[in-house]
Amino acid sequence: MTDIVGIRFKRAGRVYYFDPAGLELDINDDVVVETSRGLEMGQVVIAPRQVVNNDIVEPLKPVIRKAEAEDKERAAQFRCKQCSAMKKCAEMIAEARLPMKLISAEYNLDGTRLTFYFSSEGRVDFRELVRRLTSAFDTRVELRQVGPRDEAKMVGGFGRCGRPLCCASHLSSFSTVSIRMAKEQDLPLNPAKISGVCGRLLCCLAHESEQYRMMKEKMPPIGQKVRVPMGEGTIVGTNPLKDSAEVELESGATVEAKVSELTLAEGTAPVGRKDRRNRRRR
Repeated sequence: MTDIVGIRFKRAGRVYYFDPAGLELDINDDVVVETSRGLEMGQVVIAPRQVVNNDIVEPLKPVIRKAEAEDKERAAQFRCKQCSAMKKCAEMIAEARLPMKLISAEYNLDGTRLTFYFSSEGRVDFRELVRRLTSAFDTRVELRQVGPRDEAKMVGGFGRCGRPLCCASHLSSFSTVSIRMAKEQDLPLNPAKISGVCGRLLCCLAHESEQYRMMKEKMPPIGQKVRVPMGEGTIVGTNPLKDSAEVELESGATVEAKVSELTLAEGTAPVGRKDRRNRRRR
């Protein structure tokens, strides 16, 4: 068994595991750890606990200490310097006429590394820019290109629902989203209506995909002949959220009925996926 503690460095960011090193840590504690980018300050989101050794992919780095007042003050000072760093970098990008959109800048806790994040439609040769930035800031500079979804996560904003973007508020990783999910939820396949501010398919399409799939299993197929209290008719539409179906009666009128009220026209068996499977077998 190995002791681990989960630490997050950004809101809705990925959780990384470290060795608590015997420290008494609680959720929401600020801690200082050593990362590939140097010293970083993060927040405990998973209290120390034991896991099986096989679950650990690589050797864990230890938590150095709980964040002290000096650490928090230093982090605040570097956050203030990030604004001027962004301005300086933007000026150099404009001078070099590079096709880059600068998104953010981040110092690590000890100021030994400055990372700029940018987006671009293609590959960018920024080697000369890195040399100029390194000379200007007298520290190690790194430029990282991010995709549209990561850009939206970093910038933030509000979705068409009026709420903060899922990626910026609570999603720590991006799940696979497909056009099939929009079809299952009977959404219009208009890119403008099912795409987020990043231009990609809405992340929330994946939130209810499984629920819609389960609900639709109970729905009768379109064209099925059924009997309702008002008479016999044909299924012309379904509403999984209301657990109901639209039935066109022999008279031409259309009525809405609960799925539980439907029976096959030639019997009394309930209509659903099991009936369709049985008919295919026969």
